[in-house]
Amino acid sequence: MKNNLWILTEERPKKEVIRKILEKFSKDYSAPAFIDPIKIFPILEKSKFTFTYEVSGFRCNKVEKVYIKTISGFSSCVDFLIFLQENEPSFNDKPIYAIEETKTDDKESRNTGIYQRCSKFVFINNYYPNIKKIMLYNLQIEQKLNPSDTYIFGTRLLLTLGVEILGKELDQEVFKPFSTIEEIIISKSKMRAAPKGNVPISINKIVDSNTIEISGRLEKNGSLAHDPNIGALTVISATLRNLNWDGKIIITKHGLKQSNIGKNNKFLQIANLLNIELSDLVFPKTELGKNYWYYDKNGEKLGTIFIHLVVENFTIGESIFENHAGCEKGYFLPKDGDPIPLKKYSDRDQYKAGDKSKALSIPDLILIDFGRSEIINIEGKKYEFRKKGIEELKNYEAIESLYIKKYYPKFKIIRTVVLYGGNTTKIVEIEVGFILNQNGELILSVKAPKLFKEAIKNLIDFWTQ
Repeated sequence: MKNNLWILTEERPKKEVIRKILEKFSKDYSAPAFIDPIKIFPILEKSKFTFTYEVSGFRCNKVEKVYIKTISGFSSCVDFLIFLQENEPSFNDKPIYAIEETKTDDKESRNTGIYQRCSKFVFINNYYPNIKKIMLYNLQIEQKLNPSDTYIFGTRLLLTLGVEILGKELDQEVFKPFSTIEEIIISKSKMRAAPKGNVPISINKIVDSNTIEISGRLEKNGSLAHDPNIGALTVISATLRNLNWDGKIIITKHGLKQSNIGKNNKFLQIANLLNIELSDLVFPKTELGKNYWYYDKNGEKLGTIFIHLVVENFTIGESIFENHAGCEKGYFLPKDGDPIPLKKYSDRDQYKAGDKSKALSIPDLILIDFGRSEIINIEGKKYEFRKKGIEELKNYEAIESLYIKKYYPKFKIIRTVVLYGGNTTKIVEIEVGFILNQNGELILSVKAPKLFKEAIKNLIDFWTQ
């Protein structure tokens, strides 16, 4: 019996990303394969969803089937864990890859493009110390021609930790692992200074006390929550340890008070692992959770991801924006032109002046039905929060005015709610278009968008033919 490939993910699985993962596996495992157009479809049994997806279009003599299941992390989890084995993975099984996916290039954000995800590659060592780690760039905008110093430095740190970069063209003369601690310190000192008023990240080696001090702000809104700097300070410290620094590592100018630290978060766990200290503060000892991940049977995204994949694979409809709960926010896709990052505010000046209603409310998913010239704005919620989801439908005027009507002026706009969970087998509220209940039953409203009805009918027909 050949093994199966199991792709466990927190993200909405994208065809182009699955293809890259399969190509990577085929190359690394000397497993020649034919990869046709990828399809991702839910597996049904007796017309009920089994909470497993199957991938078609991959033919390889070393792999029987490719399956996808939705997971969540107990703390800081990578986007994809890949297993090669016959049976559905359990936590005690060892993955062959840990993959972090991002669409964010240096061109859009220096810190988010590299630092914000670094801590995940350090944290996973607690559970799978020798796993192959990959940063996968699924770029939708043109790659920046001249990478910033921040991106070069951060990428070199990852390369030093053995993380492979996939999906970007890198100059091998520029992007190479650091070989010494002194090289890291010199490289960081040559980078452009931080804007006035910001706390710069600097590395200072104090020889007499066998100490390295790293400055960097970690406080945000009264807590230890500065994600880009958490990632930056984490990966710098991990790289120093990787290059055999056994002295003290102390974070300075962090801006934290003892009361800000809390009792347990990902940075505390990593700090304990790497023996990092905070200047003038006491770090509490933490215990790692027993497990790294679990199968998600409770999240609202189970419903929106399901309808997204069924529409994408069983109709000619498509997504033009996605923001599934707990997943990376996508770009808005206009009819013509490049993908557009959505603004945070409908009116930035008024928001900054105190009018918080000017924050741009965005759906969890926007689908386009080309055949019927309809655009469907979808709010996803768990079944017990359906009333809140219905209320949030009222907040889409700004995004419809700023983006949808501008780029799709001839399309009718529909608003609907997609729910996950509960045991109900009928829909009462007319604003609710679809429910995937906890038993895997597929429940359509009488008022459901026609694209939903077409997609679910085609899916059921596929499994009952």
